[in-house]
Amino acid sequence: MTSPILDPTLVESILEEWKKKPMRKPRIVKVVLNIGVGQSGERLAKAMKVLEIITGRKPAPRRAKKTERAFGFKRGETIGAIVTLRGEEAISTLKRLLEAVGYRIKASSIDQYGNVCFGIQEHIQIPGIRYDPEIGIFGLDVCISIQRPGHRVALRRRARSRIPKRHRVTREETMVLLTQTLGVTFM
Repeated sequence: MTSPILDPTLVESILEEWKKKPMRKPRIVKVVLNIGVGQSGERLAKAMKVLEIITGRKPAPRRAKKTERAFGFKRGETIGAIVTLRGEEAISTLKRLLEAVGYRIKASSIDQYGNVCFGIQEHIQIPGIRYDPEIGIFGLDVCISIQRPGHRVALRRRARSRIPKRHRVTREETMVLLTQTLGVTFM
C-alpha cells in the first residue's frame, strides 16, 4: 500500500533504513483535537461536550491571546477547547478520525517537521457518533505529532540539548509511516 505521491524506491530505502536502525523509525507521539468556537458560553460548553464524547476525556478550555474586535472576543476570554491523547488511546481514536475523512489526507497538510494536521467538517462523520439536536454540529481540527525516539533531549528541563537536522522527521518519512501503519493515502 503506497501513496501515489511517493516514489517506490524512496519508500523502499526508508523502510530499509528503519529495519537497519530501529531508533530512526518515527512514532506517533500525540494526537490533539481542537474545536475553536470563537465565543464563550453555551456554544463552548456544547463543543466541550462533543470532544468529551469523541475521546472520553475532559477537554481543557483555551483562552484568546489577544483582543480581536472583528471577531468579537477579548483577551483572556475562553474561545475554544482542546484534548491531547497519547499512546494506544491516541492511535485508536486516530483510526476513527481517519475513517471520517476516508483515510485520505492532503500532502500539503504535513509541515517541515513531519507533523500532520487535518480537519473534520462535521463531528457526526466520525463512526460511532450520533447527531444530538441539543448539541448541534461542530467541526474540529486534528493534529498528529510525529517524532523519533530520543527527541526528549530537546524538551527536558535538565541537560537540554539541540536536535540535529538529520534526526528530525521529514515529510516523506511521515507519509511512509502513516501509509504503513494506518493505511493513509496522501493526495
